[in-house]
Amino acid sequence: MKNYFGFNLTAKKLLPIWLIFYFLFITSYVVLINSMKNIQSGTTPSGMLFLFLFLLFLVAFFISFYIAKIIIENFTYKDKPIIFNGKFGRFVGLILVGLLLSIITLGVYMAWFIRNIHRFFVNNSVYENESFTFQGKGGRLFVIVLLTIFLPIIALTIIMSKVFMVNPEHVSISNMIFQQIISWMIMIPYIYFIYKWMVNIDYKNYNIRWETEFWNSCGKLALEIFLSVITIGIYSPMAVIKLYAYFTERTIVQSGDVKRKFGFDTDNINDFLFIWGQILLTIITLGIYYPWSISKIGKKILSRTYLE
Repeated sequence: MKNYFGFNLTAKKLLPIWLIFYFLFITSYVVLINSMKNIQSGTTPSGMLFLFLFLLFLVAFFISFYIAKIIIENFTYKDKPIIFNGKFGRFVGLILVGLLLSIITLGVYMAWFIRNIHRFFVNNSVYENESFTFQGKGGRLFVIVLLTIFLPIIALTIIMSKVFMVNPEHVSISNMIFQQIISWMIMIPYIYFIYKWMVNIDYKNYNIRWETEFWNSCGKLALEIFLSVITIGIYSPMAVIKLYAYFTERTIVQSGDVKRKFGFDTDNINDFLFIWGQILLTIITLGIYYPWSISKIGKKILSRTYLE
């Protein structure tokens, strides 16, 4: 039996907080442009600029917190909503401490910082009076980042630097393209392992996780990214739909020998055209339509996502 999810978010709920974000984005952009002009003309920036940027920093996290809260609380399963109990003060504390420790440790703590933020949103989400619990470890995320991004990028940088030093006058466009291709190839395992790490959640006596194979999954990611790149982004909505369906169908809920699977009723062409329509409306309205697009796309996708 298929039990479908729902998404009750309306543009009316999201619009006020989105307009605040929109106004602050425009304001901060204007202030920064004027400040850069003053710096170029030799004028020392005032302390008010740094105070403004700090306040803007706090407001940005305030807005991101409430947007996440609104979205989470409008997910439903069997017509019952998820409740979010996270407090803004606790969220700000995690952000400030995480940023400070990440700076002090030259980025090493960043993995635990990301773990804490993800855990905050997961662990404060409640369904039928039972909380979800994120099981991902900061140490594992650190290893993922170290082995899939940090070390490969260092190796690539060293190799390409030596190539350019040997024949600096023969640095061609093909070399630059080759470097970009290798960079994308490095990113694919990173994307796979990061999302696999994120989907490790307990609920009651069940564990929610991906049941995927590395090479098949990376091949799927590579194909969809490649098609998006060669079509200059036109294919991107289709890539998102196909990747969502692929990984949703490989997400399981298990308790002992009992295993249940997620699924998605595909309608690729209609979804592709619909999402592009929402993107174009958002572009035409300079972003003001965004709350409507999120609401409509969320409802269209989640209403066809189910748990067997």
